[in-house]
Amino acid sequence: MSQNLSITQAGAVARITLTQPEVRNAFSDEVIAELTAAFQDAGARGDVRAIVLAAEGPAFCAGANLNWMRRMADYTREENIADAGQLAEMLRVIYACPKPTIARVQGDVYAGGMGLVAACDMAVAVDTAGFCLSEVKLGLIPATISPYVIRAMGVRAAQRYFLTAERFDAAEALRIGFVHQVVAAEQLDAAVEAWLKALTGAGPNAVRAAKRLVQDVAGRAIDASLIAATVEGIADIRASDEGREGVQSFLQKRKPGWLA
Repeated sequence: MSQNLSITQAGAVARITLTQPEVRNAFSDEVIAELTAAFQDAGARGDVRAIVLAAEGPAFCAGANLNWMRRMADYTREENIADAGQLAEMLRVIYACPKPTIARVQGDVYAGGMGLVAACDMAVAVDTAGFCLSEVKLGLIPATISPYVIRAMGVRAAQRYFLTAERFDAAEALRIGFVHQVVAAEQLDAAVEAWLKALTGAGPNAVRAAKRLVQDVAGRAIDASLIAATVEGIADIRASDEGREGVQSFLQKRKPGWLA
């Protein structure tokens, strides 16, 4: 049994929890491998409809584990490429997970931990959480996490926080769009449960397709190829069994089959 993660499932919801509060849930190569495997497994399970990423203790994730950083200090460029590739693959797996993902942010998020939050579809944070892209203070850059963090907070905010490594609070994280909701600690689980109710109450295939739709459309030019892709997307989902059932249940004023 891992001391780095806890993986549980209740009904249609899988929960992946970082369980190393003594090191502020910081990454190591072992944690990265376990997170990658956990999201691959949960994403492939037919009985999982949503995934919650959570953590124990005062920090959600403080970035790289110190022991891991000590080893990296002596790596060659080739070893650094291989090492960074594992982190990049973990983030890609979380981002591309076919199931909707929620980051339950109960505490501070630093450096690589920002990538974890950004790779999830939704994020709710306690009002006491702090956030920081601290890499430049160490003479580094947040390169591997940048595709996800920039998508989450936008170019303008990234230009500030990548360069200054300023710590910002949950209210600022909400203002720039890095998290979707900020709540008091006692309301955190209720906020997560509200999203889970919405996610598991919708058509499972439609939720997966809607997630892909956002990723496929974001940032693309509105041209003939994009318009054609969206036309095909709605035609395919309308003609699917789930799409037909959803429309018929609405017209017949009854619950759809996935809720029956």
